[in-house]
Amino acid sequence: MKTTTQKQKELRTSHKAVAPIIATLLLVAIAVVGGTIIFVFAQGFFSSSQISGTPQIESVQILGYDSRAVTALQAHDGNLMLAGSAGNTDPNKDQGERVAIYLVNNSVQKIVLGDISFGGTKYSYVNAAALGLGLFDTTTVGQLRNGNFTVLTGTNGGDQLLSEGAGELKAGQTATILLDLDSDLRVGRSSQFKLTTSNGNVFVGTVSVGQQSG
Repeated sequence: MKTTTQKQKELRTSHKAVAPIIATLLLVAIAVVGGTIIFVFAQGFFSSSQISGTPQIESVQILGYDSRAVTALQAHDGNLMLAGSAGNTDPNKDQGERVAIYLVNNSVQKIVLGDISFGGTKYSYVNAAALGLGLFDTTTVGQLRNGNFTVLTGTNGGDQLLSEGAGELKAGQTATILLDLDSDLRVGRSSQFKLTTSNGNVFVGTVSVGQQSG
């Protein structure tokens, strides 16, 4: 007659474990299958959001400005714009007179100028390339007027204005943002210039009214 202790020994010896080599192969197989699944999902994610996507990192530098009470402002390239296009000889900066802001796009792609505000007032882009800047007090539709801004790309052979349907700067491009004031500004005070791109990135600078910098 078998005792209880003998039966327990037989039960223990009758259950065989999985061979170590088989266990190792099973773990390797599970790891390979899991890694393959993760790779497939990751490949789809990176190809859609990284490789085919457009970089959203934008870098814009405010190089300087010209907000003097003069008849012709200086552009970013150091040349003067059309005589009479900036304002009159009055020492104040009144509504309808103009202010120039110098920008450079340090991004690897073009940027689209979404919203621009100056001194708390929002300005709208106008494509003035067809008719040119005109005099500061112009009322001609299609030229730069109160509450508008345009983009001056150069002054070689005359004022060269951006002719695109939307205000934009190419990668590496330097240009002048020309604002036609919508309200009077007190000379000697500082006003904030704020640019928001179409991607929502914000760049801010300060302009001392009546001064020139850069």
